[in-house]
Amino acid sequence: MIITVASFKGGVGKSTTAFHLAAYFHKLAPTLLVDGDANRSATDWGQRGQVPFKVVDEKQAVKFARKYENIIIDTPARPDEDELKTIAEGCDLLILPTSPDALALGATLKMVDALHDLDTSYRILLTIVPPKPNKAGIEARSALANAELPIFESSIRRLAVFQKAALEGVPVYAVKDSYSASAWQCYVDVAKEIVNDQGK
Repeated sequence: MIITVASFKGGVGKSTTAFHLAAYFHKLAPTLLVDGDANRSATDWGQRGQVPFKVVDEKQAVKFARKYENIIIDTPARPDEDELKTIAEGCDLLILPTSPDALALGATLKMVDALHDLDTSYRILLTIVPPKPNKAGIEARSALANAELPIFESSIRRLAVFQKAALEGVPVYAVKDSYSASAWQCYVDVAKEIVNDQGK
């Protein structure tokens, strides 16, 4: 299975999502994380500490891809339309992470428009969702649902432990923090939705 994570806006948890989906799927079968982002966030994350899966850049991907059952691709931020077409057509599922603020949602809707004529399977993932009583996550979900766009039932909470994980160079479940288990569960829930959908 090839899963690609892409966004027209930075700072929405794209690399965090790719990294943690790789961590989950590696528990099921050998998984490769391809870091196609110019910032090399996923590579830097992996080099700071211990990660259970292999991280390579896009130039190395062809060499290593055949050895892995699952490939997760972290794409460049703000791909142009030609890049997006190539990205979308080369994967089984395209994940569009977005935080629930107006700028990020606007960028996501532009990306959905760009995908309109492509034969690709995509889903929107709400990330960096603030805790209650803030209603931004609920309102964003409602707006996306009203637009009849495909959206994950699960969402990713705004938790500082994700930054700790990046600094330590480990998946969030390996951080000694009271929120690490609930942060990891966010991505477990998303991954289970993917598995269920791909199995249909």
